[in-house]
Amino acid sequence: MALKNIVVFTGAGISAESGLRTFRDSDGLWEEYDIRDVATPEAWRRNPQLVLQFYNERRRKLLQTQPNPAHYALADLEKYYDVYIVTQNIDDLHERAGSSRVLHLHGELLKVRSERDPSLVYEWREDVHWGDVAEDGAQLRPYVVWFGEPVDAFEEAVPLFESADIAIIVGTSLQVYPAAGLIGYVPPESPIYYIDPRPVISYELQNRQNLHILAEKASTGVPKVVEELRKLA
Repeated sequence: MALKNIVVFTGAGISAESGLRTFRDSDGLWEEYDIRDVATPEAWRRNPQLVLQFYNERRRKLLQTQPNPAHYALADLEKYYDVYIVTQNIDDLHERAGSSRVLHLHGELLKVRSERDPSLVYEWREDVHWGDVAEDGAQLRPYVVWFGEPVDAFEEAVPLFESADIAIIVGTSLQVYPAAGLIGYVPPESPIYYIDPRPVISYELQNRQNLHILAEKASTGVPKVVEELRKLA
């Protein structure tokens, strides 16, 4: 019998438990940076050095950070199902935990690209400095989708949600669009497991008949769901 398809949609909450601060938490990055100053195309044009500093700090922190039990549990789920992870996060913690199919909607912190040609992308683990250039001579910028930029990976993600026999939502407030709209593509008959300390019943979750909510953090809730699904495999 063919393995069932599981799509896992993850947000900042799963990474926060590994120590990566988010913008929206009470102790988050909002307190130190205005998102308009570091995560928009206008910010890059206005003060690229500040933008580079912000992402350099995040990159250094990521390289000191390890996956947590939620990441490892999702990787383990691949033993029993075809698992596709679609993440809003720009870290590589899913990959380091062992997940083999990860689609990053909003880019990757350990990559950079030419500011002129988006197709010129490079692996990058050091600080990026003003004056570091791509092979086309253009300044290197973070390989990140900023607010106001198109989410090119969205169209690639849609078929994964449309073919999901089971969906798992982890650590996201479901407030960032268009990404949050992907949940609406999950077939009506497919169960959805939603794990978050403060779950939000978004428009896409209203009237779902097979919705299972675990109002707890990812590191405890995800292993519980994975164990339940392992027994059903």
